[in-house]
Amino acid sequence: MKNQLLTLLFLIVTVFSSIEARTCKPSGKLRGKKPQGKCNNQNQSECCEEGKLYTTFTCSPPVYARTKALLTINSFQKGADGGGRSACDNRFHSDNRRVVALSTGWFNKRQRCLNHIIIHGNGRSVKAMVVDECDSTLGCDADHAFQPPCPHNIVDASKAVWKALGVPEKDWGNLDVSWSDA
Repeated sequence: MKNQLLTLLFLIVTVFSSIEARTCKPSGKLRGKKPQGKCNNQNQSECCEEGKLYTTFTCSPPVYARTKALLTINSFQKGADGGGRSACDNRFHSDNRRVVALSTGWFNKRQRCLNHIIIHGNGRSVKAMVVDECDSTLGCDADHAFQPPCPHNIVDASKAVWKALGVPEKDWGNLDVSWSDA
C-alpha cells in the first residue's frame, strides 16, 4: 500500500511538473519596416526599427490561479500609443478606467473580451476589464502605431491600473505581476 501511494504521488508530481514546464514557443519573425507614419512612443513605447527582426507568438504561457506576467503601460484614448479602437468594443477608453490589453494567446480570440481579471503586484490587487489585444503576431504598421509585436506574456494596463496598484508614476512602465480571471 505504501509503495502504491508513493507511486501515485510520483505520478501526480510528474504530471504537474510537465504541465508547468509547457512553454509558449515563438511562432515566427517579423521584419521591421521604415514607418510610413509617425511612431507613437508615448508611455515609453518602443518604435519599430527598419530591418530588425521581431519575434512573434500565437500563444501565451498557460493560465493558472496566479499567472506570471509583465505589466506594461498603455493609453487606450484616441490618438494615444494604444493605436486604434479597442478590439472588444470598438471604442476608446479613458486613462481613468481600469482597462487592459492581453497578449494574443491570453486574449484567446476575444474569449476574455469585456471580462475582468485580477492583477496582483506591488503588494496590492486590482480588478480590470479586458478591452483589447496586445498583438503578439503583428506590428510595425499603422494599426499598431508602428510599434513591434507584443511579447507573449504582457498585461498592458491603463494609468488607472498602475495608480490602483500604488506604483509611483516615476516607476510606471514594466512590473512583474501575476493575474487571474476574476
